[in-house]
Amino acid sequence: MGEPNEIREFLTTRRARLSLQQTGLPAYGRHRRVSGLRREEVALLAGISVEYYTRLERGSARGVSEDILEAVSRALQFDEAEHAHLLDLIRTANAGRPPHRPSMSSLVRPSVRRIVDAMSGLPAMVRNGRLDILYANALGQALYSEHFRDPVRPPISVRFAFLDPRARTFYADWETTAHDLVAALRGEAGRNPYDRALSELVGTLSTRSEEFRIEWARHDVWFHRSGTKRLRHPLVGELTLLYEVLDLPADPGQTVAIYSAEPGSASEEALRELDRWSATRARLAVARPEARG
Repeated sequence: MGEPNEIREFLTTRRARLSLQQTGLPAYGRHRRVSGLRREEVALLAGISVEYYTRLERGSARGVSEDILEAVSRALQFDEAEHAHLLDLIRTANAGRPPHRPSMSSLVRPSVRRIVDAMSGLPAMVRNGRLDILYANALGQALYSEHFRDPVRPPISVRFAFLDPRARTFYADWETTAHDLVAALRGEAGRNPYDRALSELVGTLSTRSEEFRIEWARHDVWFHRSGTKRLRHPLVGELTLLYEVLDLPADPGQTVAIYSAEPGSASEEALRELDRWSATRARLAVARPEARG
């Protein structure tokens, strides 16, 4: 993942998705050889020279100011995640050499585990920037039991989505979920481009899944913060859950994802049923050693 290539491909895909009508620029002539905007049109919208924008798109980021990046982001109608990704790519390109970064820890502190376990009635889990499930409370494990059937530890959500056939049944909106997972992974690659485990994961998925390769080539990025998840659980059927993702400032790169159902909904009752099943399974697990004794 070379930095100039990343900048070029990201900016090229962003301008290819925009039409003149979306920008308000006048259309001269009927035939255009390129999809989306031309470089000179982006430069015009950003208020910079074509030569300057061309150098930037080709990955020459030395000395570029934040004001210029803000202008380019506005011209290309970036959202918050896209703008942050561009800044990450530029920062990496200007570093000159790989910055020293601590490895992404897979250890979850005991106090965090206790907090997650204390969220009674709500599935909760700790994830890293790759969306690996580092820790989950009992209901979280029950909700994502299909993920935990994979012997790979920690469970890797994007690996499950693209390499496990059960994912297309488990995720009611598989296409949307798969896109969002890859977009979150792409954003993490911009923030932490020298994460060897992430590079190996991308390499494995690119080799084994054409659908992943197509999604990865889109260069879409996304912040995994809140939303709705529709699941088809093998035990309790369909659930529509809301989720919120909270950062753990003391553990950079780790977040807590918490799921809930609308009060009075069928999903809330399904979640209660799953909670009862999980509690029963836990009691049986405790009782088994006594039975053997």
